Amino acid sequence: MIGLLRGRVLHKQPPFLMLDVNGVGYEIEAPMSTFYALPLNDEPVTLYMHLAIRDDAHVLYGFASEGDKIMFRALLKVSGVGGKMALAILSGMTADEFSLMVQAGDVAALTRIPGVGKKTAERLIVEMRDRLEKLGPVAGSALAARPGMPAQQKIPLDDALSALLALGYKPVDAAKMVKIVDAEGLSTEEIIKAALQSKR
Repeated sequence: MIGLLRGRVLHKQPPFLMLDVNGVGYEIEAPMSTFYALPLNDEPVTLYMHLAIRDDAHVLYGFASEGDKIMFRALLKVSGVGGKMALAILSGMTADEFSLMVQAGDVAALTRIPGVGKKTAERLIVEMRDRLEKLGPVAGSALAARPGMPAQQKIPLDDALSALLALGYKPVDAAKMVKIVDAEGLSTEEIIKAALQSKR
């Protein structure tokens, strides 16, 4: 099983890219979030891989973060969701934003993703809620947006996010508001205040 590849991008044309790993070119499909994270120059890049083995092909999917890979695999377990739709979901939003939409039951937001109708959105919400809780903060929480965050900082951020949702902010907007706050050492109330000020 190929779990990770490190090399240089030879060419890219979303959703496809070719990665040169020691002279071997790997054809990879990736979400737009991965393309945004690729270096502009010839620097090496590390991608987390998922190998899908089908009757007619072996398909490699690549992700800039392990959280996206974990979310992709969880999405594939949802009835009616294949690789193409899972890539579309992760191209339209971050894994954290998707998690927030599922937790909030935001059917309307999910249906804005290409290829996701109302029934599919409802199924995603029902089937992914429990899975996201089991995944934990790696891919199931907005807290994953801050790599290396001290564990004690996660509780105030989580509480602040819940408060913003309770105030009526959409999950995606609430996540963005929390992400731009330098929350180190701040209390829940201070994070909320800073997040609200950022919207003015």
